[in-house]
Amino acid sequence: MKYCSTRDGAVRATAAEAIARGISPDGGLYVPTALPRLTPARIEELASMPYAARAAAVLGEFLGDFTADEVRECTDAAYATGRFRHQDVAPLTELSEGEHILELWHGPTCAFKDMALQILPHLMRVSAAKTGDGKEIVILVATSGDTGKAALEGFRDAKGTRILVFYPEDGVSPMQKLQMATQEGENVAVCAIRGNFDDAQTGVKQIFTDAAIGETLAANGMQFSSANSINWGRLAPQIVYYVSAYCDLLKAGTIRMGDPVNVAVPTGNFGNILAAYYAREMGLPINKLICASNRNRVLTDFLTTGVYDRNRAFYTTTSPSMDILISSNLERLLYHLSGNDDAVIRTLMTQLNEQGRYTVPDDLLARVRDLFWAGCCDDEAAAATIREKFDAHHYLLDTHTAVAVKVYGDYRRETGDTTPTVIASTANPYKFSASVLEALNGDTAGLDEFQKVEALHALTAHEVPAPLADLKGKAVRFKDVCDRDKAAMRAVVFGMLNVAE
Repeated sequence: MKYCSTRDGAVRATAAEAIARGISPDGGLYVPTALPRLTPARIEELASMPYAARAAAVLGEFLGDFTADEVRECTDAAYATGRFRHQDVAPLTELSEGEHILELWHGPTCAFKDMALQILPHLMRVSAAKTGDGKEIVILVATSGDTGKAALEGFRDAKGTRILVFYPEDGVSPMQKLQMATQEGENVAVCAIRGNFDDAQTGVKQIFTDAAIGETLAANGMQFSSANSINWGRLAPQIVYYVSAYCDLLKAGTIRMGDPVNVAVPTGNFGNILAAYYAREMGLPINKLICASNRNRVLTDFLTTGVYDRNRAFYTTTSPSMDILISSNLERLLYHLSGNDDAVIRTLMTQLNEQGRYTVPDDLLARVRDLFWAGCCDDEAAAATIREKFDAHHYLLDTHTAVAVKVYGDYRRETGDTTPTVIASTANPYKFSASVLEALNGDTAGLDEFQKVEALHALTAHEVPAPLADLKGKAVRFKDVCDRDKAAMRAVVFGMLNVAE
């Protein structure tokens, strides 16, 4: 298995090189030059395995320069060591006929990012050993809330690495901010920026691709890599849980081998739903990919019109992990659907950088619309969905999953499609206690974050995960805030690394 860049198809990298680097030097994203196939017989075989074994089987196809033992070591360390609070790691819960919630938040930070970021440090360690340059890896992360904490926890005190996370000062929930600000570990650092997630992501990408900064790091025995989903090592493990969900539906007798399913995903950066696309292209019988956006509906507009335009108002919503206007992983999809035409991607990404918008050709839009259905949901509709599902099923949704459930309902009403559907549930509701409590008409006036958690528990009797409950009274370690421009963020990076600019 080899990897190329979305902006230069002639680039070739091994899996270890793609994971260790994180992003191609030309600014493009690494993608596999070919996809492995999942035959019906192979899917049936996977259905009889536990999650860690399924992960080893699927990821082994993408990690061509890893030995089978190395792959199993990574997957066992991530998924078979009790790091997840549910024995199935990513269990399915059926809400109503055909509506299956894929719970991806049973890991140590209570968000779906754990599914990839519990294994990425192990993949990174093996990759660094294979690339053989001996440099310390500096993980640079921009987060809209969940990636930051999951990456910090995954890389905490990992040998040969340091990690620095940037997050929007006013763009994450109080619980998300507390999770990052109290992070333990000798190799971690966190800094807020005066801006939104797109500002943080843009700054990180600019630092990544600045040759002078790279040379300075190299002179000090360091190199950058990423824990964002621009890194293939972050994205590939997400393919596994869609394969696993299909296996679980087979095992339960809900579907028969070959029966199609739909997948609905709440997404801002497009990585989570792109993983489902890859699973489909590998042969998993996925019928429709349902893309759910919040009020920042840049993906909904693009997937329906072919015009990507970030020149619009930015809204802070009750689903902050989706408050994104620049969806990095869309570049990968467009590369594949354009027939791997790197010239098209260079043109589109240049237009996005210089003009803030681009329009894809009609034939490319037709291919996109054949695969995807898109909808959006505002805060009020998400709150109503939380209330409706709790009243009907005593099931508690977080604000992001509620967006996907609402959009899936819209899709089903509009199309009449009753195909069994897997809905990605991306966070435990207690990460957004205030919004969920308000959705259930609970009183939040005068309550601090942990009093809101207690009030939500009293109202619903749903268990508070220990990783969140244990934050109460924990010392805050990181309080720094910087401006959103590249120079200010670069200064923070060099300061953390004790490197002279």
